[in-house]
Amino acid sequence: MATLRCPIRLDSMDGKQSLQLDALVDTDSLFMIVPASLLKKLEVVPTEKVALELADGRRVTWDIGEARATIDKRSTATLVVFGEEDADPVLGRYTLAGLRLSVDPVEETLVPTPYVRA
Repeated sequence: MATLRCPIRLDSMDGKQSLQLDALVDTDSLFMIVPASLLKKLEVVPTEKVALELADGRRVTWDIGEARATIDKRSTATLVVFGEEDADPVLGRYTLAGLRLSVDPVEETLVPTPYVRA
């Protein structure tokens, strides 16, 4: 499958700050990862630290917080990881599930999930 990118809006939980991002969709990643400076601009507050294994095999411990994610007219509160500054934003499974979206590998696009496993 080719690289799938998707426009996504992130809002602070109080709705006062907003960012439009172009995120890489990665169904191997659990969380959404956004450069830390952008999350700070959104005034996202780190709530805890999370241990992660990155795609390149590195093991890191990074801050995690909450923001609201919107794609088209679908919106959900989601967890966001304070990532590296030089990395593209990554849209992972947790946020996709909250938005009730899945990847269509043939059309290489996001599609509404007709049924969500409970």
